[in-house]
Amino acid sequence: MTSSTLTITSMTTAAEADAFRTLNEEWISRFFTIEESDRRTLDDPFAAIVDPGGDVLIVRDGGKIVGCVALVRSSDDVFELSKMAVTPAVRGKGIGRQLIQAAIDHARTLNASTLFLGSSTKLPNAVHLYESAGFTHVSPEQIPLPPYARADVFMRMVL
Repeated sequence: MTSSTLTITSMTTAAEADAFRTLNEEWISRFFTIEESDRRTLDDPFAAIVDPGGDVLIVRDGGKIVGCVALVRSSDDVFELSKMAVTPAVRGKGIGRQLIQAAIDHARTLNASTLFLGSSTKLPNAVHLYESAGFTHVSPEQIPLPPYARADVFMRMVL
């Protein structure tokens, strides 16, 4: 897979919202339990994320959706990096790295000054990816706390 076949765009269609839900349900249910806060976000990402001023980025390899990530507005200039997923068939090919960089760049266009995230020690590859992208570990008190029982790693990036 070459990066030239990848496109990253904002979610605009119901089909893309369905893919966002499916991609996230796959990894969440594999490692954790889908929580009520997940359900609210995944059932209507336009209302939960886009309408309040955030965005969902969709990654395609050719015409096939292979990944996604959400930028959830927490306050005027603070966003949560959330619901990042890459389909299992293409993990390990650098798509996550490109996706997180696209999300960081896009957050800047949304006038974000800070990104934060909650992750889990059960996802060491994800934590390493966030570290390599420039996120630093912080205590949960230092970020607007994500509403997930599974989060035990908290990170922040000042843009």
